[in-house]
Amino acid sequence: MGINSLWYNFPLAVDNLTNLGHFNPLAIAFFILFVATSLGITYWAAKLTKSTVHFYTAGGNISGFQNGLALAGDFMSAASFLGIAGLVALNGFDGLIYSIGFLVGWPIVMFLIAEPLRNLGKYTFADVVAYRLQQKPVRIAAAIGTLAVISFYLIAQMVGAGELIKLLFGFEYELAVVIVGGVMMAYVIFGGMIATTWVQIIKAVLLLGGTILLAILVLAKFGFNPLNLFAAAADKYSGVLAPGKQVSDPLDAISLGMSLMFGTAGLPHILMRFYTVPDAKAARVSVTYATAFIGFFYLLTFILGFGAMVLVGQDAIKQIGTGGNMAAPMLAEFLGGDAFLGFIAAVSFATILAVVAGLTLSGAAALSHDLWVNVVRGGHANESEQLKVARGATMLLGALAILLGILFKGQNVAYMVGLAFAIAASANFPALLLSMLWRRFTTNGAVASMLVGTLSSLVLIYFSPTIQVTILKHATAPFPLKNPGLVTIPLAFIVGIVVSLLYSEQEAEERFAEVEKRIDLGSQS
Repeated sequence: MGINSLWYNFPLAVDNLTNLGHFNPLAIAFFILFVATSLGITYWAAKLTKSTVHFYTAGGNISGFQNGLALAGDFMSAASFLGIAGLVALNGFDGLIYSIGFLVGWPIVMFLIAEPLRNLGKYTFADVVAYRLQQKPVRIAAAIGTLAVISFYLIAQMVGAGELIKLLFGFEYELAVVIVGGVMMAYVIFGGMIATTWVQIIKAVLLLGGTILLAILVLAKFGFNPLNLFAAAADKYSGVLAPGKQVSDPLDAISLGMSLMFGTAGLPHILMRFYTVPDAKAARVSVTYATAFIGFFYLLTFILGFGAMVLVGQDAIKQIGTGGNMAAPMLAEFLGGDAFLGFIAAVSFATILAVVAGLTLSGAAALSHDLWVNVVRGGHANESEQLKVARGATMLLGALAILLGILFKGQNVAYMVGLAFAIAASANFPALLLSMLWRRFTTNGAVASMLVGTLSSLVLIYFSPTIQVTILKHATAPFPLKNPGLVTIPLAFIVGIVVSLLYSEQEAEERFAEVEKRIDLGSQS
C-alpha cells in the first residue's frame, strides 16, 4: 500500500461519529475522580497552610525533582495541549513555532534567572527588582505588569476550560467557565501553594502519560514512522509541511519567537515556583527536570496535531470549534473510544485547573504581598492580615478569570498565550535582568521599563490584526504585526537604560555589591 492512499483507510470523524457535546458518563466519571482527588489534596494542604510562607511558597520544602514536575505542570497549559495540537491540526508546520518557542525560553531561565531569583527574592519577582531600589514605585509597576500578563494567560485557560466542560457535560459555555473558576478558587483559597504544587505534579504525570499513549496510538497507524504520518498529511492537505499558513510575515515570526523565548523568563507564576525549593541548587535542578519534561511533551504535541489532521480531519475539527482547541480530545475518541476520550478530557481539565491555580496564586501574591503589605502597609502587616488579603485577592482574580473567559469565547488558546508571553517579555524580563546584572540601574529606570513595556505591548496588541481584524472585524489594523514583541521588548530595555543614565541613583549603585554577593552565595552568606 502506498503512502498516497494510506489515510483513506481511516474514516473521518463527523457529527455522527463523535460524542463530544453529548452526555458521556465515562468522561464525567474521570472528571469527578480528578476533582475529588484534588479537593482531597486541598483539604490536606489547608491543614498545613497556616502562614504566608506556606500559602505562597509551600514553606520552601519542595525538592528539585518535585518542583521540576510542578514547573512542567504549571507550564504545560491548555495552550500547550489543546491549543498547539489544534494549531498544528489546522495549520500544519507553522504550529511548530509555538512548540519550539515555548521550549527555548528555558535555557534563559536556567542560566540567567533561576539561582539569582531564589537567592534574592522571597515571594514574587518584584522582590528581586526592588531589592536595592525604592520599594513602593517598583512594586506598583511590577504588580501592573504581573496582572496584565496573568489576565491574558487566564483568557487562554478559561476559554479552553469552557469549551471542554461544555462538550463533556452539555452545559452552556458561560456556566462551564463559572464552574471552573469556582473549583480553582477553592484550591487556592484553602490550600495555597502546597495544594497547587501537588495538583500540578499529579497533572504533569497524567498529561505526560496521556500524551505518550495518544502519540503511540497515532504512530501505530503509520507503522511507527513519523515520516509516513507527515506524508499522509501532505497528500491530504496541500502545503501543511511548508511554513506560512499561520505566520507568513518574517517580522511576525521573529516577533513571536522573541516573545515566546524571553516571555518564559518573565512569567510571574513560573518565577514564583523558584521560591518553593530550599536553595539555589534545587532551583537549578528543578529547571533541568522541567526542561526535559517540557521538551519531550512538545515533541509529542506535533505528532498529535498531524495525527488529528489526518485521522480526524480539519473539517470535523472546525465543526466542533473554529479555534481547533478540541483536536486532541477528538483524536483520543477516534483512537480509543469514549473511555480514552474521558481520560484525555479529564487530563485536559486537570491541566487547566492546575495552571489557573498557579496564575491566580501569583496574581494574589502581587496584589497582597507587593501592593498591600509593601505599598499600603509599608511592610508592616501581621500573618493573619496577609493571609486574609491574599485570599481576598484570589477571589477577585477568580472573578476576573471568569469574566475574561466569557468575553474571549472562541479564540485559539495557544494564540492568546503567545500574547501573554509578549507582555511578560516586555514588562517583566528587561527590568528583572537589568536589576541583577547592571550596577547603574535605578528606581526610575525600573519603573519606566516596566510601565512602558506593559503599556506599549497592550496598546500594540489592541491595534494589531489580532484584535482589529479577527475580533472587531475591521478590514485592516493600524499596527501590522500580530505579536508586538519585536517592538516592545527592545523598547523596554532602551527606556530602562536611558532613564537610568539620565537619573542616577547613588544608593542603588552602592547596594549592587550586596546584590552580586547574594546572587553568588545566597542569603546565608
